[in-house]
Amino acid sequence: MSELLIELYSEEVPPQLQISARKQLEQSIKQSLKEESLEYKFIKTYSTPTRLSILIKGIPDKIKIPAKEIKGPKVGVLENILHSFMRAHKASRKDIFEKDVDEKGRFYFVKTISKEIDVKEVLIKVILNSMAAISWKKSMRWSNKDMFWGRPLRSILAVYNNKILSFKYGHLRSTDSITIEKDLLTKFKKIKNFSDYEEFLKSNEIILDEEVRKIKILNKFEKICKTKKYKNIFNTQIIEEVVNIVENPNILTIYFDKSYLELPDEVIISTLEGHQKYFPLFDYKDQLTNFFLVVSNKTDKKGLIKEGNKRVVEARLSDAKFFWEKDKSKNLIKQIVKLKDIIFYEKIGTIYDKTQRLRKLSSLLSDTLNINKEKVQIAASISKSDLCSDLVKEYPELQGVLGKHFALAQGFEEDVANAVSDHYLPLGISSPVPKKPISYSISIVDKLDSLSGFFLINEKPTSSKDPFALRRSAIGLLRIIIENNLKINLSDLINYSIKLYEDQGVQIKNATAEKEILNFLRERMRNILKEKKIKTDIIDASVSSHIGDNYLDLYKKNVLMNKYIDKDVGKNAINTYKRASNIIDNIGERIGGIPDAVLFRQDEEKALFDKINDIRKSFTVKEDNKNYESLLIQLSEMKPLTDNFFDNVKVNDENKDIKKNRLELLKMFCNTFNNFINFSKLEGI
Repeated sequence: MSELLIELYSEEVPPQLQISARKQLEQSIKQSLKEESLEYKFIKTYSTPTRLSILIKGIPDKIKIPAKEIKGPKVGVLENILHSFMRAHKASRKDIFEKDVDEKGRFYFVKTISKEIDVKEVLIKVILNSMAAISWKKSMRWSNKDMFWGRPLRSILAVYNNKILSFKYGHLRSTDSITIEKDLLTKFKKIKNFSDYEEFLKSNEIILDEEVRKIKILNKFEKICKTKKYKNIFNTQIIEEVVNIVENPNILTIYFDKSYLELPDEVIISTLEGHQKYFPLFDYKDQLTNFFLVVSNKTDKKGLIKEGNKRVVEARLSDAKFFWEKDKSKNLIKQIVKLKDIIFYEKIGTIYDKTQRLRKLSSLLSDTLNINKEKVQIAASISKSDLCSDLVKEYPELQGVLGKHFALAQGFEEDVANAVSDHYLPLGISSPVPKKPISYSISIVDKLDSLSGFFLINEKPTSSKDPFALRRSAIGLLRIIIENNLKINLSDLINYSIKLYEDQGVQIKNATAEKEILNFLRERMRNILKEKKIKTDIIDASVSSHIGDNYLDLYKKNVLMNKYIDKDVGKNAINTYKRASNIIDNIGERIGGIPDAVLFRQDEEKALFDKINDIRKSFTVKEDNKNYESLLIQLSEMKPLTDNFFDNVKVNDENKDIKKNRLELLKMFCNTFNNFINFSKLEGI
């Protein structure tokens, strides 16, 4: 059994490209080896900023290809077609034989002989195909060469069974030598195997395995936090990035001047994490400190790295402090007029236009939700005012957050200030939603306004593109409604939103915007329900049959059905429905009308009819008072009645009127079930 080592050495590849390439390479090689029927015992990819490596162990030296029969053209075809088949398989006429294939007829066949091939040929094919299969989000080429790579590829190490595996990729030929460039020095070394390779990297302070680098970082973080009494909680996304930026992590503890702690925490955190990939430190009271951690690629015996990083951070914080002092005193109400200079979108106006719509739309919503109208209108009016500030221009990722701090500094009430920040939430399908009434009100109207605007001008998401993140807005809107258990008439809000656009003179290009928005929201419910692990057939059954704008009830039905589907309640309801619907389907006739009680001949018919009418009354209750769990249980409790009906009543009666009446009774029964969800789409138990 042999070992294969490949190293692709390049200029520094950014973390996300590196992580993606590492995963793609391993997956592609595994797939190719499987397709080639080449077994192995171990495979693993590694990467540093400049190296993408893969190690495969337990590869056989030879591959035995068994003999097999290959089917050719049908007997009787033109001679030139048969000759083409023979040439393709390097066979002569005596190698060809005929054979019957089921009922398809008689065909020519050729039988290959078993043979052994050198595994090197297969490995070269696998490597070249896998390298070419890597999809780079961004790529570069070197000089006038044709090869593209994440960053210019400089050399390829390929060692198999302690010897060079020779092949060419683009302008590069594989070698058995690696290169290390460090501290203005370049080193080369011939490599025989992975042990030799890893040892040479270690001797030059390069840790090949990214998991080992990560463990080293986390262990050092934990030790520092324990010693200095800081909280050992860090941004995992930045840790993943940093792991793939360094080759030999060294942790430095650095501080900045305490006076900068007067800035909002978010500004400091964004400076450290977002701009520099550093790690802020918090004490056990969750208070931000003026200390932070830096993962360096070098040791810092003279303290020069510490000093340099401190200067960089303090320079940014100094600018931030200047803008903070200037911006926090600017009256947010007076800033609203400046929003006229900021375009929201050319075809639907400015940010000022948007805030005017939000103020009026939030007023309507406040009546529905019984929320303080004055507060809601104030929050809507100033929700975008921080976009005029210099600090937001420096930290665009903090829009809303800084608006909240400006509002608090100017004496606005806390729930109004929070709404300025929270109305951008949620940021994703699993991120937190606003929970306070003023906050979720502004968030709802902000998202509805965007949906209405872009649907009105017919710039809706396509299957592959969503430049205005309308899917995210729709999912966020639905999550707010669901997680705050809100009863909202979305149709009224959408209609009013459309009217506000018309009043502002926006050119309407889509007359069916309201219907399309409601359908768009309904389809986005699928994403939310999948995230909640609702079974696919339940989602299809509920979403496909949903009409109107009550998405909270749609969600509740899914949760209930998912809860009961594998229990007696769900099984009884589904099986009872299926039994009735199967009879209707097998008749092959279109059943319409309603049953006539005068035509009932048996008590079982009347009992079923009366029970159906009782349940139908429950469906007519106002949605605010509907108890969906009780409704589902009532549907389940129909089973004894239907069993009794089917045991004692002959549906396919000789009398056509009675038969038709009984079928109409069953159709009425099925329609009653489908008022809950479309039971025909549920899988049978």
